[in-house]
Amino acid sequence: MKIFDGNISLQVSEFLNSKLRNIDDFIIANAFLLKSSGIINFFNNAEDFECLKNSILEPISRVSDPDRTEYGDFQTNFKLSLKCVSIINEVYPNPDILIEPTSGVGNFIISALNQFKNLKYIYAIEIHKPYIWETKFNILEYFLSNKEQLKPTIEIIHYDVFDFDFSVLAKKHIGENIVIVGNPPWVTNSQLGSLNSSNLPQKSNFKNHNGIDAITGKGNFDIGEYIVLMLLNAFQKSNGYFSLLIKNSVIKNIIQLQKSRSFTIADIKSFSIDSKKEFDVSVEASFFLCKLNSEPEYFCSVKDIYKNSSSIREFGWVEDKFVSNLELYKNSYSLDGRSPLVWRQGIKHDCSNVMELNKNDNYYLNNINEKINLEEELIYGLLKSSDLKNFVIDKTRKFTIVPQKNVGDETKYIEKLYPLLFNYLNKNKDQFDSRKSIIYKNKPKFSIFGIGDYSFMPFKVAISGLYKDYNFSLVLPFENKPIMLDDTCYFIGFDNLEYAAYTLVILNSEEVMNFLKSITFSDAKRMFTKDILMRIDLFKAANNFPNSRLNRELNLLNSTFNLSISLEKWDNYINELLRTNDKEIQLNMFNRNR
Repeated sequence: MKIFDGNISLQVSEFLNSKLRNIDDFIIANAFLLKSSGIINFFNNAEDFECLKNSILEPISRVSDPDRTEYGDFQTNFKLSLKCVSIINEVYPNPDILIEPTSGVGNFIISALNQFKNLKYIYAIEIHKPYIWETKFNILEYFLSNKEQLKPTIEIIHYDVFDFDFSVLAKKHIGENIVIVGNPPWVTNSQLGSLNSSNLPQKSNFKNHNGIDAITGKGNFDIGEYIVLMLLNAFQKSNGYFSLLIKNSVIKNIIQLQKSRSFTIADIKSFSIDSKKEFDVSVEASFFLCKLNSEPEYFCSVKDIYKNSSSIREFGWVEDKFVSNLELYKNSYSLDGRSPLVWRQGIKHDCSNVMELNKNDNYYLNNINEKINLEEELIYGLLKSSDLKNFVIDKTRKFTIVPQKNVGDETKYIEKLYPLLFNYLNKNKDQFDSRKSIIYKNKPKFSIFGIGDYSFMPFKVAISGLYKDYNFSLVLPFENKPIMLDDTCYFIGFDNLEYAAYTLVILNSEEVMNFLKSITFSDAKRMFTKDILMRIDLFKAANNFPNSRLNRELNLLNSTFNLSISLEKWDNYINELLRTNDKEIQLNMFNRNR
């Protein structure tokens, strides 16, 4: 049953009907409902009052709930909200003030009323008006069933969380014990923007990304993370606890930011939930809890919300290193340094329908199944993340057009040298021009990124950034050309096969695997990134690798894949890594001295 598109129980409807039918002034009605529910200004105006009176005198409508999940609006069921509040109650049983920054239908508020019997004031902020009414009805129903319980003063505020000044509440309640609890949206700003949502924060580079990071992926921030940081800035000096249901990626980012921000939070915990069961979504999320106004701590303990058990693991900072598993890291930290060889990301073109091809006997097919005859010179085999499953790869299922040797190269030459290819690209010029990323602005026609001399090296060692497998692949030439990788992959390029093979064996070793497991997050959108891979000190890993073991691995590689790699160049390889390492050290010293 619904009134104002908000669910209302028969008990509440009958109560309002019986008590309000003889009241003509909304101010008198508000005074009565303040005593009954603790809610200030149950009605904001006379119009709302009259509208509700008329609604409850008529048959109550039954309408389906609007689907707001696309906006990241996942309403927390009462059982889960009660579990979350009970966790707070174990460490902080008597707060004075409760603040719910995105209160939804009020399940966290009802759970708090159930657990915290001495609350003095509750603030609930919500932008969706039907949820505000439903929250009011739910609170009233709670007190109709719990008439003897003391009622806190409850203020339900119709406001956009991004515009609300929480510092006012922090200053108003200095010295009082505060709990912040809730479930903010689980989407990014670009997702809401694509839905034409007006419920967005003012656009800003709020995490201070630099250069290309600010205009590409890292500039796309999580709405929940924005709200968390906004709340921490307002309440970190308040007495109490901070607790929100948020994505694991947001929790990771908050702990990562601790190094630079040093929020005054401690006793930081993350209680993992089953998001599929609770919200029917495939997102890794947890109940995040920390103590405010404390000496800053820089690590988070991970637990299971459904089990009363000790920590599954701890992640956070070890001096100046950010790690995903502190216990594992203790046994592998020696490999944490700087890779002497530079990891690269694959080709980025944002035009897969045109640039990615399948090959038939006498022609190519693009991603929209158009048959195309093209010159072969600028077409290369292509690997995507899903292709990097085998230990050695020497062929591809897809191909890609590579119009440039380096980023920014002029592409006018294509029209003269490769007219078939030029006509094909030019026919699809609109698709190139419609690419949204600013990186293509004022660049030559058909420009791509992630291209350089390294792309054309014949041998590569590569890994998928998207998949959760700790598996490095050796990529060999195909049809007498180097194989390209797309921008979901990372690789090191080599001029000779031996160096590539040595690197492959070392990276797939148990020692490197354990190190990577200690610094990667399995719930990250990209488990492997350039920053992660550059932390592998390949020189240390290689220098400590026993020759007998290396020889055994190479023999297995040779026999399985019909190669003929020996240890002949091993010493040169070690010296090359050392020399490159020394260059890096000297360069860093030079930069510091400047």
